Amino acid sequence: MKVLVVGSGGREHALCWAIAASPLCEEVLCAPGNGGIAEVARCVAVDPMDFDALVALCRDEDIEFVVVGPEAPLVAGLVDRLEAAGIEAFGPTAAAAQLEGSKAFTKDICEANGIPAAASRSFSDAKEAAAFVESHGAPVVIKADGLAAGKGVTVAQTLDEALAAVAAIGDFGEAASSILVEDLLLGEEASFFALVDGETALPLVGAQDHKAVGDGDVGPNTGGMGAYSPAPILDAAMAARVMDEIVMPTVRAMAKAGTPYKGVLYAGLMIDAEGQPKLLEYNVRFGDPECQVLVARLRSDLLPALMASRDGELANFDLRWRDEAALCVVMASAGYPGSYEKGSEIRGLDGLGDDDLVVFHAGTDRREDRLVATGGRVLGVTARAASVAAAQARAYEAVARIDWPQGFCRRDIGWRAVARGA
Repeated sequence: MKVLVVGSGGREHALCWAIAASPLCEEVLCAPGNGGIAEVARCVAVDPMDFDALVALCRDEDIEFVVVGPEAPLVAGLVDRLEAAGIEAFGPTAAAAQLEGSKAFTKDICEANGIPAAASRSFSDAKEAAAFVESHGAPVVIKADGLAAGKGVTVAQTLDEALAAVAAIGDFGEAASSILVEDLLLGEEASFFALVDGETALPLVGAQDHKAVGDGDVGPNTGGMGAYSPAPILDAAMAARVMDEIVMPTVRAMAKAGTPYKGVLYAGLMIDAEGQPKLLEYNVRFGDPECQVLVARLRSDLLPALMASRDGELANFDLRWRDEAALCVVMASAGYPGSYEKGSEIRGLDGLGDDDLVVFHAGTDRREDRLVATGGRVLGVTARAASVAAAQARAYEAVARIDWPQGFCRRDIGWRAVARGA
């Protein structure tokens, strides 16, 4: 069968890489793709938000299955549009994708169904939000309600920081039409993923990512500077609790509301000192860079699992995972997550990969015989080894061989797991 993957980031490269290995797959196309994706899929210059062009592409190429990678087209209703055109697609409908498209929507789901999460208030007026912050005090978390590419969250330790975050939230445009002021949860963050078919949820292996730009988890939030799996804090007992207390109540609530959820459900968690998992937020797509470490550990064929999610057939489905750990180091353009230059050349990737190391591309382009950086997060150097510590060493060994003076990375990805001897 011919499969189309929609998107152009490291997540989409990982999906294309995994799907291309499926015996069921004749060819993978990617719209629009990037310089690395072009090595495993045929890239087509179609914008993920141009739904008419995507439908036409599917018809022209006889595409039998579409996997939508990024959140923006999911929230905007791409799956609805494809299915209405008779094209089978993996991902939630626009109504179900509100779980990521509106943090206030998710808070309402949590409150109505007893799902543990941070207490919060929602405001449509920045002055009212600022007044509430003044009375509430700090530390506090300020969030844009809508999509902000993983950057619409400020953890404010002081009142001045919180008020500045409220004042600046308009920089996120429509995403900030509503402002959430949320209690700060303390503990350890983790990423939990499950495939969902409307009724059944199939848990995947856990992961942890590093959102802050700097070593030691300091500095502004990014889309993710690295990730690893397994996450020691997400052991079997904790995973069962997350399924019972967070994921399944959400799946049942969405089905009861007439908006059944199908696709991958990504729960960003905070696990406190007492071992209580609480929901920070939902995402309605694979994480980036978590997807890179998940596919590196997956032993089963990914494509049938995605199709079973779409078809409502997960009840008797299972996946097999490698015992080894995987770790991804993100290399980003200097200046990210602020302003950065594009077009710098990247060298040293030829012959770098092997069975246990893959360099996933997130923001690259091929210009004649040159590979150039075109985004903020550019490469995801992903290694698999017997332990997180060994995967970390392997990934950073590969990073050292990449010739890209204009790039940088964190040097401590996986530090929590390594400190635990994992």
